[in-house]
Amino acid sequence: MPNKKSAEKELRKTVKRNTANKKIATKLKSLIKANIKQIKAVDKKVKEDFITTVQAIDKATKKGIIKKNTASRKKSRLMKKINALK
Repeated sequence: MPNKKSAEKELRKTVKRNTANKKIATKLKSLIKANIKQIKAVDKKVKEDFITTVQAIDKATKKGIIKKNTASRKKSRLMKKINALK
């Protein structure tokens, strides 16, 4: 429990930020899982959905939710799987 007023405010800000970041991270994971499911089902719409997933990954990286190398790795692995469909 915070002892000072400023510490209480920082705690409130931290809680608010954590919930926002968690929401973005959860959405990102669900997008990636949906893409993998489409790849396994050999869906032709996967390339269109891949673009939205990449945009979400880039936004999460920009906001600092995931690191740059992690974003690159996720995009690369997804792209590899999509290219293997051909």
